[in-house]
Amino acid sequence: MGKSDKNKGKRGQRPSQKKAPVAPPAKEAPGSSLLWKLSYTFLIVVIWGVIGVAGMLAYFARDLPSTEGLFTAGSSQAITIVDVHGKVIARRGRLSGDFVSTADLPAHVANAVIASEDRRFYSHFGIDLWGLGRAFWVNMQEGRVVQGGSTITQQLAKNLFLKPERTMVRKFQEALLALYLESSLSKEEILSLYLNKVYFGAGADGIDEAARRYFNKPATKLGLVEAAMLAGLLKAPSRYSPVNGNDLAWERARVVLQTMVETGFISPEIRDDAFHTRPKLAPGLFGKGSQYFSDWVDAQLDDLVGHSAPEIIVETTLDLDMQRLAEEAALRTLSESGHDNLQVALIAMSPDGAVRAMVGGKEHGHTFFNRATAAKRQPGSAFKPFVYLAALEAGLSPKSIVIDEPVTYRGWTPANFKSGYAGEMTLTDALSNSVNTVAVQLCLQETPETVVDVAQRLGITSSLDAVPSIALGTSEVSLAELVSAYAPFASGGTGAITYGVKRIRTPDGALLYERSGSGMGRVVEAVHVGQMNHMLMQAIRLGTGKQANLGTRPAAGKTGTTQDFKDAWFVGYTRQLVTGVWIGTDTGQTMGKGVTGGTLPAQVWKKFMLQATAGQPISPLPGLDRIDEEPAPDAFEDILARILKDSDESSGQN
Repeated sequence: MGKSDKNKGKRGQRPSQKKAPVAPPAKEAPGSSLLWKLSYTFLIVVIWGVIGVAGMLAYFARDLPSTEGLFTAGSSQAITIVDVHGKVIARRGRLSGDFVSTADLPAHVANAVIASEDRRFYSHFGIDLWGLGRAFWVNMQEGRVVQGGSTITQQLAKNLFLKPERTMVRKFQEALLALYLESSLSKEEILSLYLNKVYFGAGADGIDEAARRYFNKPATKLGLVEAAMLAGLLKAPSRYSPVNGNDLAWERARVVLQTMVETGFISPEIRDDAFHTRPKLAPGLFGKGSQYFSDWVDAQLDDLVGHSAPEIIVETTLDLDMQRLAEEAALRTLSESGHDNLQVALIAMSPDGAVRAMVGGKEHGHTFFNRATAAKRQPGSAFKPFVYLAALEAGLSPKSIVIDEPVTYRGWTPANFKSGYAGEMTLTDALSNSVNTVAVQLCLQETPETVVDVAQRLGITSSLDAVPSIALGTSEVSLAELVSAYAPFASGGTGAITYGVKRIRTPDGALLYERSGSGMGRVVEAVHVGQMNHMLMQAIRLGTGKQANLGTRPAAGKTGTTQDFKDAWFVGYTRQLVTGVWIGTDTGQTMGKGVTGGTLPAQVWKKFMLQATAGQPISPLPGLDRIDEEPAPDAFEDILARILKDSDESSGQN
């Protein structure tokens, strides 16, 4: 094969080419790729975090209240509540424009508040992260909430704009508003607003109102110890208010003074001097129990006049002298008997329903709960007058013969307070000695529905169960409504509507409200009023209410003791005054057999009534001249026998 043939054999192949050398990849620094990825991831998280926080802020800020008019004068209505003689009972709210800046106050006023409420006020930005962390740690250790981390700015935001709701939304809004206030106002402006808006107890809004209320001086004249006492109230205004006894307020003031030493506001020497200087409280401005009445009246003002005027004077029915007597009688009786652990309530009214005295509990500062108007409990035998009135209206008389004997209705057999049965007795004796079996027989005879109708006609407003046990007072009522339901016996048969406000006017005399009307009209016929008064007088003279006997002054009333001795009552009246007393516990615990309606409540009632009616005319109770008007002969035994027979037959069928 020739040369050409050799080349021809390779013609279809591409000639070989020499490849350029490839450079090896550059080596990365150890961890640089991981760092870049982490940085990128962190950036993404931050971006989405910012978006998330912005969205959350927008969500919680969407219904934040307007801050327009923050420094506009005139925040709350000024209310002066006076008694029937024009004596001041309470002052609530502030006058328009009554604003005191920190520049006008002694330095120790602001310092006491800062030491007590927010030590890092001048260093935080509205939210104290260190304080929040400390509070969280302490609460975790204690297993419960014992410390809070709210700053003065947060408290101001809450007081100015937010409702008293404990929700996460409100806490976020509070924080947002605190940041807004810090960015918009100076620290001194924030502190001034706080001092003028915060509540100091006893109806005092703001530092100046509190200074005048407690010490009868303007805030610009407050001394160091007075400032410490007011600052101490902010922790718990109701508990530490001097109105409720100076000891707790003074102990709290000493804590504030010590805190002022720790924060560098005063020296230990100044503290020691202050410890020996108890402030003098304004004399005669407060009654412990009258605050319950003031709360009761205050709650009615929106419905009566609203905010129709910046300043109003509320003329009430309360008699401060009588109020003092009521408080002394209630507290002294409990103390002297060794029953300081019990609670007490008292309400006294004229027969037309005008409240003269109201004791809602032993100490208003421990709780605002008014046991005279708000608490509902079983009245026990104090309910029996409505059962007996139903029987009188059906034709019985005080002289009708009834029988104390065992009675069983559909498996229920009520027992008397004392064991045994007395047999035949008059209706008067049965009521005055509070015989349970007779009350149940009367209720069965007239029907529970009739008894309920009678009670509600006289003034009981609570829902009552129309069952035979209603005769023994098993449906709950308030002391106020029970007393008002006794009022027709003192008035001669006219129903009473309980009230405490006579008129409301402005300081310049413009009349905004005046009570009118004559009550419920006649609810009991005169003859039956006389019969009830005769029987209830016997209950005080010879029956279970003997410890309430007022001697020569005609009086009538009824005891009440509930099952297991949980509640003890006495409700009674003279021609001028109707008064009820309840004694028991807030938790419904038994008081023991030594406390019945005929013991402590009757003793409180007597002590109060003897002094409250002193100097008043000795007048007979109405209708006593008509008790001999006998109705047609009754058929009590025949009717009762038929009812019990029907009951036994019905029970046997079941």
